[in-house]
Amino acid sequence: MIIVQDKLVSDELVEEQFICNLSACKGACCWEGDSGAPLEDAELPILDSIFGRVKPFLSPAGIRAIEQQGKYVWFDEAEEYGTPLVDNGPCAYMTLDAGGTAQCGIEAAYRAGAIDFQKPISCHLYPIRVEKNEELGFEALNYHQWDICSAACELGRKEKMPVYRFLREAIVRKYGEEFYEELDGAAKFLKG
Repeated sequence: MIIVQDKLVSDELVEEQFICNLSACKGACCWEGDSGAPLEDAELPILDSIFGRVKPFLSPAGIRAIEQQGKYVWFDEAEEYGTPLVDNGPCAYMTLDAGGTAQCGIEAAYRAGAIDFQKPISCHLYPIRVEKNEELGFEALNYHQWDICSAACELGRKEKMPVYRFLREAIVRKYGEEFYEELDGAAKFLKG
């Protein structure tokens, strides 16, 4: 583990290689899994407030799921809020482009200038998963390995792109530029 500021960072974020390869996986992380995308408490009122502007960017099935379940739901097993699912499958905020690749309706609304919230930070950070321990007062950044991302790992190895470098924008969005620079410095030190 690497300690950056007050966060524990898994060595795998420096050692493993990763570049999201949507042409291979078609965004399967948006429709695979047991629960929706994890949401931070601060994101819940944001989803409430932007839904009307995001709705035109969603699929009819996604809109129905959100209207039936809510803009976010509590997942008992994960013990956290997450995005609702369509029939226990895809994220309700997911759409498909003409080529059958998953896209985030929230991010589509952001890119169109309809909202100023890009997408849930857990989606932006993936394959980093943040685990919080409120009692001990720390956060741990871990690398989530999933077989549906094997093409991303292959591409990352080919391009020699560490996970943390691929996710620079998301890390800076979540923790700030100074945090990223400290992580980068620690990674360079470890590589020696």
